[in-house]
Amino acid sequence: MTVTTTFRRDFLYGFATASAQIEGGGAESEKESGRGDSIWDAFCEQPDKIRDGSHVKKTCNHLAMYKEDVAMMKSLGANAYRFSISWPRIIPLGGKGDPINQKGVDFYNNLINECLKNGLVPFVTLYHWDLPLELFKRYGGWLNKDKIVQDFTNYARTCFELFGDRVKHWLTFNEPWCTSVLGHGIGEFAPGHVSNTEPWIVGHNILISHASAAKLYINDFKPTQGGKIGITLNGDWTEPYDESPENIEAAQRKMDFALGWFADPIYLGKYPQSMIDILGDRLPKFTKEELALLKDCSEFYGCNTYTTNTIKAEKSDDEFAGYTTMGFDKPDGSMIGPPSQLGWLRDVPWGLRKLLNYLHQRYKMPIYMTENVSSPLQVADLHQKLKWYDEGRVRYYQGYTQALKDAVEKDGVDVRSYFGWSFMDNFEWASGLIPRFGSVYVDYDTFERTPKDSAKVLMEFFQDNISRK
Repeated sequence: MTVTTTFRRDFLYGFATASAQIEGGGAESEKESGRGDSIWDAFCEQPDKIRDGSHVKKTCNHLAMYKEDVAMMKSLGANAYRFSISWPRIIPLGGKGDPINQKGVDFYNNLINECLKNGLVPFVTLYHWDLPLELFKRYGGWLNKDKIVQDFTNYARTCFELFGDRVKHWLTFNEPWCTSVLGHGIGEFAPGHVSNTEPWIVGHNILISHASAAKLYINDFKPTQGGKIGITLNGDWTEPYDESPENIEAAQRKMDFALGWFADPIYLGKYPQSMIDILGDRLPKFTKEELALLKDCSEFYGCNTYTTNTIKAEKSDDEFAGYTTMGFDKPDGSMIGPPSQLGWLRDVPWGLRKLLNYLHQRYKMPIYMTENVSSPLQVADLHQKLKWYDEGRVRYYQGYTQALKDAVEKDGVDVRSYFGWSFMDNFEWASGLIPRFGSVYVDYDTFERTPKDSAKVLMEFFQDNISRK
């Protein structure tokens, strides 16, 4: 009997994490590990920057508990694990001539080997927001193109040399929009700058850093190591508030500022025209050499997406949204999806199918979904007693995986992975330890892990829909 399956045999599925959000077990153990400070260590020291006063040095103790975590992923049925390498754990001071921390190298070697031993494909991000603090102090970090491109490319080379014999899936950057806008535009993330010029400079410099590292891999390492490299971008579907031409144009403009800012230069060779028109000279121009470097510098499209917004042409003061008005309301007064713990996130599964089709048609690249989840509203005392209970996240995953299935099966979109965010509850940046995005509950006092219902539901879906032949 022939069994019809939706996803290709080599489809990767599992959970995603980030080094800064899960590795720390406390200030003493982090010091002992040899990790240098990142810009998030300094940010956590500033008053009122982290909602609950928690610190990046004490998160989930993955550094000591990685074997238990990998074993749990395997037991849940995952076949891959997306994690990030901490730049300051490998090169504590960050720079090209700075020493390497052997303890950090040993940790990631052990983690990669543990993944392979348990049948999990390691899917590795080089940069998930934890810039070495020393590089920020030396020259402003992402604001200094010449120096940061050199140092990031050297860090990438170090990782390719150390781990590339076993890692075959690389991401250069996670969500450069967040580094640019949240870190250098509105100041909610490290390093906490507020500016209407810095974000465009930082975004440009990240694009060149990505291209430099990716081309290094493609030209010098891929021929012998045989892996692939790309970048992962955050971008949610933008649904026009109604069918008026003004709102349709506004929805595209919002998409340009959120997603096209990085995707268009990488895959189409230029910034979106709407950004050029609005930003003028504040948007850096690519040199001929940079355009040549950007060409064919990403072998796939990495997609992080969480929600959908309705978009109106009514002018707002939000330049980062292309001066559009974002919401969740529809013309009939209803909302497009139920709320979550975070005001920007609602459960809108049909938006995922539309987004995947948009990416497929515009950029014509294989898509790797690298983050997707909700942080549903919970009754706090109930969640404390029933740590595995997360009915809202179960519903979210059921809706979004069905939308993914429809995009692949009915629309022919080439999607090759899905990673739920996150494997476990963790340090959610400026929100601290309050939101619980994980599919595994973490007791932050004891570090005890308890799988939630959503972890099992998500993994069972992919096990049922992937060819075994």
